[in-house]
This record gives sequence, structure tokens and C-alpha cells, in this order.
Amino acid sequence: MTTRKSDIHTPPYHNLDPASCGARLGDPVDTTRFAQAAARSAHGRSELAKRGYAPDGRKHLRKFSTWEICRYLIPVAAAHFRRVLKTNPDLPQGEGSSGTRWFTLEEVLSLREHFATEGSSTKEYKPWRPKGVKAKVTAVANFKGGVGKTSTAAHLAMAAALDGYRVLVIDLDSQGSMTSILGGDVPDEWSTVFPLLARDYARAVSQRNQVRAAGGQPPLPLDETMTAALSTKASDVIQKTHWPNIDLIGAQLNLYWAEFQIPVWRMQLRDWPLWDALPNFLASEGILDDYDIVFLDTPPALGYLTINALSAADILLVPLGASFLEFDSTGRFFDMLHATFASIEEGDNAQRRAAGLPEQRFEWDAVRTILTRYDAGQQADLANVVQAYFDNLMAPHRQEFTALVGQAGERVSGIYEADPKDFNRDTYLRGREVFDRTYADFKELLLGCWWRDAQMMEEED
Repeated sequence: MTTRKSDIHTPPYHNLDPASCGARLGDPVDTTRFAQAAARSAHGRSELAKRGYAPDGRKHLRKFSTWEICRYLIPVAAAHFRRVLKTNPDLPQGEGSSGTRWFTLEEVLSLREHFATEGSSTKEYKPWRPKGVKAKVTAVANFKGGVGKTSTAAHLAMAAALDGYRVLVIDLDSQGSMTSILGGDVPDEWSTVFPLLARDYARAVSQRNQVRAAGGQPPLPLDETMTAALSTKASDVIQKTHWPNIDLIGAQLNLYWAEFQIPVWRMQLRDWPLWDALPNFLASEGILDDYDIVFLDTPPALGYLTINALSAADILLVPLGASFLEFDSTGRFFDMLHATFASIEEGDNAQRRAAGLPEQRFEWDAVRTILTRYDAGQQADLANVVQAYFDNLMAPHRQEFTALVGQAGERVSGIYEADPKDFNRDTYLRGREVFDRTYADFKELLLGCWWRDAQMMEEED
């Protein structure tokens, strides 16, 4: 019997020489080396991020061609679009000559307003939102990292902005990936949601101190941080982005300290409902009137920031890949959601019952799991199993990984920021369709939730 050559090779982990291993080991690592690695990484991160930036060091949204506008943004034929521009010279005319012109998104939004006023009543030039209803808050969460939370949230935000909605994105992950994608500038934790959470606690302490003063008790302490937080407004932390209708509350590393500070506040004031801090902020200052959709990008953990996001959310999206480990982890995530919020309900309702108040329950308008980075050739069987177990919690569309996603990611951008001219036409169309279908699934949830809200408002009237 002939021995094949491949059969006589030993595995690479056999016959290793300890002395050679020791020689290659290097010196022991102390904390100074961590600081060096962090500094080098910060420099590299800045350089890589700037690949998607303009020479002035800022991100700028590309312009959109006549072809894109008529195919994706405004439902009119290209010839009719050109006639309208020629007939109305006061409208944005774009750049370029002959058949193709290029428009900023601000100009597209202006053109959309014109068509909505003057165009056919049978076409949807502006996205639907019933009068009198609040913005919908959407949390994208899972406590397993690498499942596509930030990518899904970013692309949904961009798709909604192209659709004409006003969007606020809140980055709750101290890694700040969403902030990088949207070009945010977050110098410290006071430019994140941290002061808003602190403000909620400080207000609760101030209210308690009024009660204590009436009873002759000394006040609970409010340090300089709490006093400063009391004067924080939404406008202090919301920043504009290179998208005209996407605003951002960014994140940076120091936001992680909120996970340590929130339980300390809770110990000092045990009846402070910490899970209501973010919902209270969103309900104040007209936030839910100023925007149509609020997206919350959460950290890969079921910590206090994620609990706040889930408490604030109307719609919960849970991305996962079509693998056993991600399916298993997501199932445990739902288990922890049940345990956490059932515990909060029980404790809160015990107090409400004692005070003679009606009980309250957490409730979400819609919850969907989304299969991300899907490979139809390799993962169809397991995806079908996941679909069967999650049943009606599963979004119908499976988000495939395409070359467009990877190439756009190299520039720290979303696929909607990618210029079609930079790609093979089929690659662009296929990649665009993946996220267009994900957005279509989400928009169906959004419109259904708003429609139900509007129906309930009519019944109450």
C-alpha cells in the first residue's frame, strides 16, 4: 500500500522545542504595555476611519445620481423627473449636464416635498406617519457580540433617512462603533447619554429631598456631577451628522463607567427606577415629536444601559447568525430578558400594590429576530431550524453577507454611503437589495405599530 505524502506530515503542534518557544516569548507584559497598545490602536483607528473622510477631516455624504433618485428615492420616471426640473428652475437642479445630474440628500428631500405637493396623489413621495402619534423607539440588542447589531442599526437608520424619515441614533456601546460610522465627535462622557441618566437620578434625589425636608430629615447628597447633570439638556448631547436627517448621541470609552455608577446611585436611592432613566429622557423635551424613529444601538451585554434601552423601546430587533452557538446564545438572551423584566415588574408592582396603584407590565409593540451574515449555500438547513423554533418572532428576510458590505466596511461606512460608480453594477444592486429588504421588513413593523396606535387614538376619541 502506497503512503500518501499528506499522511506523513505531523500536526504543527507536535515536536515544539521549549527553549525555542521561550526565546520567542518576549518579556513579561505589565500595564504599561496595555497603554502603549491602546495609544497605537487609537492612532490606527483614527487613520483607518479617515479613509471614509474628506480632506477636511470630516465625513461628507456623497451625492445621488438621477438614476438612484428615480430608482430608489422618488417614484418617478427619469424623463418626467427631468421635465419637472426644467419646468421649475427654482427647484434644485443638481450638478452635471446632459442626462445625469447629481444631488445632495438635502436637495433630494426638497424635491420630495415638491413632488408630494404637486405630484400624483396615488404615489408615496413621503413616508407615512399618522398625525398625533409619537416616534417609535427601536432597540437593536443581543448579548452576543459580532452578530451584526451595529451594522443592522446603522443601515436601518440610513435606509429610513433616505426614505425621508427624521432619525435619532443613540449609541449606548462604549466601543463607539456606531459613532465612528456616523462621524461623531465625542470628547468625553458628557457628550454621551451619561449626563441624561445622571439627570434622571438627580431629579429623583431632588424630589426625595423635598419630602425629607418636609419631615425634618437631612437631604441626600448631590455632588458636583449631579448638580451639573440637572442642567443638561437634550441639545447638549445631540449632534448633527453628515446625514441631514440623522442626528446622533454618540458614545466613547468612558460611557462604560455608567455600568458601575448606576448601581451605586440605586444603592443610595433604592426606589429610583433606574430602568426609566432613558425612557424619561426620550419622553421629555419633545424628542419623540422632533423625530420619526429613534434607534438604540446597545452593548453586547444585558447591563444597565441595555436594560434602559429595552425599557425605552417600542420595537426590539435581535440580530443573530445562522450558527448553533448564536442560536443558543440568543435563546439564553430571551431567557435573561424574561427573568430580568419579570423581576423588575414584581418589585415595582409590589410597591404599587402597597400604594393602592394599578400594576404595570413591560410591553413591546413588536419583537423580531433577524438572521444576519447569512450564507444560503452553507446555512440553509440550520436557518430553517432557527426559523422553526423562533416562529413568529423571526423576521421573514435573511440578511445575506455580500461583497458590498465588506468593501463598504473597509471605509467605516454603510452600504448606502457607497457610490455605485465604485462597484460592479450587479454587486451594488445585490448588496443594496439585501438591506433594502431588511428595511422593508422593519418598515412593515413600523407602519403596523403606528396604524395600531392611530386606531386606538380614534377609539379613545
